[in-house]
This record gives sequence, structure tokens and C-alpha cells, in this order.
Amino acid sequence: MAQFSVRFLGCKVSQADAMLIRDALRDAGHVETSPDHAEVHVVNTCALTVEAERKSRQQVNRAARVATRTFVTGCAANLNRDQFTAGGVTVVNGSADRVAVEIAAELGAAPALACYDDERPSGRTRAFIKVQNGCDQRCAFCIIPSTRGVAESRSRAAILRDALRRLGEGHRELVLTGINIGTWRDPAGLDDLSDLIRQIGGLDGLARLRISSIEPGDVTPRLMAAMAETPTVACHMHIPLQSADPGVLLGMGRSYTVERYLQAVAWAREAIPELNVTTDVIVGFPTEDDDAFGRTLALVDALGFGKVHVFPYSPRPGTRAEVLGDRVTAAHKDERSRALRDRSDRLGFAHRRRRIGSCDAVLVEKVMDDGTAAGYGSDYTRFVLPANVASRGQIVLVRAQGLIGDHLHGIPIEEP
Repeated sequence: MAQFSVRFLGCKVSQADAMLIRDALRDAGHVETSPDHAEVHVVNTCALTVEAERKSRQQVNRAARVATRTFVTGCAANLNRDQFTAGGVTVVNGSADRVAVEIAAELGAAPALACYDDERPSGRTRAFIKVQNGCDQRCAFCIIPSTRGVAESRSRAAILRDALRRLGEGHRELVLTGINIGTWRDPAGLDDLSDLIRQIGGLDGLARLRISSIEPGDVTPRLMAAMAETPTVACHMHIPLQSADPGVLLGMGRSYTVERYLQAVAWAREAIPELNVTTDVIVGFPTEDDDAFGRTLALVDALGFGKVHVFPYSPRPGTRAEVLGDRVTAAHKDERSRALRDRSDRLGFAHRRRRIGSCDAVLVEKVMDDGTAAGYGSDYTRFVLPANVASRGQIVLVRAQGLIGDHLHGIPIEEP
């Protein structure tokens, strides 16, 4: 029996991958513990940026200094396994499903009497369920197709197994995630993401189902009908914009036009009028001038996003955009980033102010030392609750009474 620790860097998909590895090792009878006490360390790396790779190497070197064995997986390892050369390090390439099996086989099965030290833990909140891996789009700024390969759907059976396991562990919210989740198709049939949402959303014990970031071209009336007709589906969608300038979108190699993006948001809000739409924007792409940025700022205003995640562009070695260089100065990137974040703050404040007086179900994720609790509502708005009214992992029906900073103040109410 080995005591192990799994750490991940990067996105929600990396977190879901780490969970698959944890499952395989625990099923083999090994025991998860803190990094300080583990003899086996698994590090799931990230390669989204050069800085993410640096942090991945740092984590691996740190693990190799204290662990008996260190396994390295994930995007940075898939991109360049030779950068992880510390003694005692084993690089395992491939998708998380295969990696999990390989690491478990390498460690071997523990004695039959071994058991976990955290069976059925309390206070679970949300869990990420990976539905697919890889991407076929090859956007000019993105390295992910080189690290995760082409789009590949997991089977419905594997997804359902993971979902039931998380619910059995006490998680109240499931998040369907992947590199490009809108491309999911059941390898054994013709079902698409709409069908999967209906099935997972109807599982006993599920309080809330959320889908992670989805491409504009995959937002369709069929998808929105499935979301609107499944009561557990959250009132939130994250639809990346990246830019509202046609020339910049073309240079980025994005698969949609501004008009198609507007259509996606219109379909989404028509199906779920109270939907909170959030987005990503890249500022300072080499072909973005002041006019192009102005068009992005104007569209952000017009669509009234609940939140805009702002990413200043930096050249990524190995991507198609690398040859364009870094034409926008750091000062211009900073200026545009500040302007967009300021707009995001104002739009977020307006969204929260409109919510005052409304009711929501809050999944409590944290309880502070003074007893006050914090968590997210169905539309991914963050709430603060009074002291001593809820514990972590609990779903609480509340009324939004007012604002506390960038949170809503929720007062518990009895269910009708």
C-alpha cells in the first residue's frame, strides 16, 4: 500500500484528470494523503503558457526532492517530456484515462485489507466530470492541440460512472468539462451533448448541473432546449468571445464570426431569460489595433456579460501565431486590460444589483472563522450568508437582500 498525493496545474480539465488518477489509485487500495506525508507524488502539468510550464517544472522538482517516486503527466509532459529530468521522475504520456490505469499498474495493487482514510467524506461541493479531450480547431494562439491531440469523446458509460461516483461521495454539483465539450458524441451512438445533459441532469441526488466553457458555434437551439428543460441545469453559461473584431478573429483562427456569436447569446437568453453569460477576451493580439479593441469593448457593453475574464496576449512557442511576434506594446496591453476589467466590474455590479430581492439556491463552499458562509448561486453569483446558518456542502435557499462588496448578501428562507 502506497500513500500518494495528486496535484494539478491549470484548467478544470486538468482538475478532472487529477480526479481520474486519484480514483484509479484509491481503487487499487492506495491511500491519498497530504503532499508532506506522501511517498508517491503525481503532478498533472500545464502548458497553456510558458509561465505555466515553468511552474510545472517547479512543482515536479519540488516533488522529486521529497517523494520516493514521482509521476508526471498532463499537457507540459505531453508537449516536451525531456524538460522533466529530475531523478526519480517517471513521465507518463497520454490521456488521463490511460495514464490513470498505467500509474495504478506501475504501483500495483495494495493488500486487500487496505482502506481509505476518507471514505464518504462530508462537505463535498462541486466535482468536474470530463466528457472529452483534445480539440480539432487549432486556434492560432493555442498550444492545446499539440498537447492533447484531436478531439476524442469519452463513452457515455464512463461519464455516467464518474457522475454516479461523485454523487455517491457527496458532491452536490457536477460540472461537465472538456477541452471542447460541444464536440462530444457518444462513441457507441449518435447522441450529442444535449442528450448527455438530459441524462446526467436527471440523476438522483444531483442538486445542480453546470457545463463549463462552450464554443459559440456549439450553442444551438437544440442544446438550449435541453438546458432549459432540465431543472437541475444552472442558469449560467461561459461562452468565450476573445475579440469582437472580424479581422482579429480571423487572425486568431477562431471558428465563428461576430454575427454567429451574437446569435449564440440570443438563443441562450431566449431559452433561459435569467441566464448569466460570462466570457473570455484576449487583449493585445498582434493584429489588434485601437479600433479593433474599441469594437470588443462596445460589444461587451452591448451584451452585458456578468463577468469578463481578461487575458493579455503573449506569444506561445509552437503556435501558428508565434510568427506574428508581439506587436502590441506592454503599455497598450495594460491599458486595454484595465479598461476591460473596469467594464467587467461595472457590468458585474449591475448584474448583482438586479438580483436584489430574488431567490436562489446557494451551494456553500466555505465557512469562515466567524461562522459566516460563502458559496455560489445557480447563475454563478457569489453569496455571503449570515453566521451559523449553513455548513460546507449544504444547499441553502436564500433571498438576495443586498450587496457586500462583490458578493450578494443572502438571507435563508424556508422552501415553499
